[in-house]
Amino acid sequence: MLNLARQIKRQIEALPERAREKRELSPLYDPDPADLDPARHLHEAIEWLKRAQDAGSDRGVAYGTRFGDHFDRSYPETTGYIAQTFVDRERATGDSELLERAVQMGDWEIGIQMPEGAVMGGKVSRDPTPAVFNTGMVLLGWSALVQRTGEERFKTATRRAADWLLSVQEPNGHWIRGNSRYALAGATLYNVKAAWGLCEAGVALGEQRYVDAAVRNAEYTLTQQQANGWFRNCCLSDPARPLLHTLAYTMQGLVGIAKLTKRQDLLAAAQRAADAQLQLMDAEGFIPGRQDEQFRGAVKWCCLTGSAQTSIVWSELFAWTGQQKYLDAARRVNRYLMARHDVRNPDVRLRGGLPGSWPVWGDYGRLAVLNWATKFFVDALVMEQRSR
Repeated sequence: MLNLARQIKRQIEALPERAREKRELSPLYDPDPADLDPARHLHEAIEWLKRAQDAGSDRGVAYGTRFGDHFDRSYPETTGYIAQTFVDRERATGDSELLERAVQMGDWEIGIQMPEGAVMGGKVSRDPTPAVFNTGMVLLGWSALVQRTGEERFKTATRRAADWLLSVQEPNGHWIRGNSRYALAGATLYNVKAAWGLCEAGVALGEQRYVDAAVRNAEYTLTQQQANGWFRNCCLSDPARPLLHTLAYTMQGLVGIAKLTKRQDLLAAAQRAADAQLQLMDAEGFIPGRQDEQFRGAVKWCCLTGSAQTSIVWSELFAWTGQQKYLDAARRVNRYLMARHDVRNPDVRLRGGLPGSWPVWGDYGRLAVLNWATKFFVDALVMEQRSR
């Protein structure tokens, strides 16, 4: 009770500073809501990701940038799945620069891989601690590079990381050990997206044991899903009102494993949650950034990151089922995202990057553009384009 009182006191004391930040910083990000050209938005988002990679002294991708500030340190977790996106875009466009950049990301990840094979939690650090989720995210990138280049160093890194994930996995597929020190204990159901990375590693390396371990985690995830599609114990900070971001991670993980294994039950579980999001989205494309167990909005701001991820899931479901409602939903939320994506900003640290929330002072990624929000926005636009 005393700790709660202190927390409330700190929040009250911070209110004047938050109000000042909102007033001074939010005008720095100024999108044109009438500019809905997908090609332009896609181009500017990719260019921002390139600048985020070039901003530091290494070849990782910067975490993001707070409005008015410089690019932050590189972020191992998200650099991994940005590499996956760059490999995908190189395959589609033939742009060799994107593959070169993805290879540089993959090599940087090898350089900071921990001795046990894990990937560190948080931003790049000289005092790293292992993280299950981050390891799975980098496996998505390394596996894509294995399949695209066949290079032995990527195979070795992939195998080391996958073996570590197996070494800390519980018999039922869940991960209790090895979670990031930044994660909320007991609320990491979104690790099923890390299981997708493990599944991709199994396919890339021809190792069935990795695929089997990923499926065990997906099956555990299904035991934590309510009949209405909501997932228990699935949030970075508040399991009773989880972020759309982490709910969407869970949907993405289930869809990714289902695609690789043809498991219809995994797809059906993701579909239940995706259908609930479809019902919750309004006519403009707004989806509440936090939701309760009845899929009722718990906040008035949108998690742009989670909305982009949900768009990806809807496009995947359209490709799998052919149901027009999913393509329509993806188009609607993508228009919402483009209307809030600044592609005209004279500050190149902001132009093309996507904020964590809308309004930009929402609690997720407050007053900042984030590399993973931007990556998922790229994927969302690409998936809709392919669906057409």
